[in-house]
Amino acid sequence: MFASAGISGTVGRAFLLVGFIGAVFGAFAAFTGARRNDQQIIRLIPRFATLSLAAAVGAFAAMEYAMITRDFSLAYVQKVGSWSTPALYNFAAVWSALEGSILMWVLVLAGYTAAVSFWVRKRMQDLIASWALGVMFVVSAFFFLVSFFPANPFAVGAPGVLDGPGPNPLLQNHILVMFHPPILYLGYVGVTVPFAFAVAALITGRVGEGWLVATRRWSLFAWGFLTFGIALGSWWSYEVLGWSGVWAWDPVENASLLPWITGTAYIHSVLVQERRGMLRVWNISLLVATFSLTILGTF
Repeated sequence: MFASAGISGTVGRAFLLVGFIGAVFGAFAAFTGARRNDQQIIRLIPRFATLSLAAAVGAFAAMEYAMITRDFSLAYVQKVGSWSTPALYNFAAVWSALEGSILMWVLVLAGYTAAVSFWVRKRMQDLIASWALGVMFVVSAFFFLVSFFPANPFAVGAPGVLDGPGPNPLLQNHILVMFHPPILYLGYVGVTVPFAFAVAALITGRVGEGWLVATRRWSLFAWGFLTFGIALGSWWSYEVLGWSGVWAWDPVENASLLPWITGTAYIHSVLVQERRGMLRVWNISLLVATFSLTILGTF
């Protein structure tokens, strides 16, 4: 067990380091290529995005392997793992605490960055896309760094531990633990895409309607998953905690409600900008607020 534990921890941290390097070089390529309008450099962006995604998948897989094999040499497994936890909930225990949640952020954001880099590949001559990807790489590098240092899920735990308490009892008594957090994160992290394009519009001074049209589907995609995730969360809370059909003022759930409110306001007000050219500053402010609230909700 302990031999495989060392491998899991070492491999996981190595993947995080590779992902961070890929994100840093991706940001450098995006910003440098956009500033110089150098298409040769810009064409490297999808490669760095793919590298970061592969590294994020590898790190997440290493954590899942450690959890499934009950690798109690890792502090995170000691905290949320247990031999008595059913396999289904043991699999979901990876995202049951902060370190695992940050690792999921890393994975989902790397996926979004790779998807956007290939989506805009034919639009790279539009430099706003390169600036936006640079912003996404910076956010990705930040979360890789957070996962590598302060929220490291691969940290070595106390020696001699052979079992743990398992995840919170509320996280191992309902099937929605498998779906609610990942779906919610697809909404949380998806907000990064329109946020990055908004920042790119500010950098380039092109705050017109072009970037809104380019990110409309991404905004709706993120808002839709956030809405669905909140609905699943309220259903889960009602069934498990029995709040008589009332979604109580639980701080964890309300942390996801706040960005949904500002995101909903953005979805509506952006129509005014598209049709009348109004509310430009307001819409960028709403996106910044929504992104900031998703970071608050994550931590």
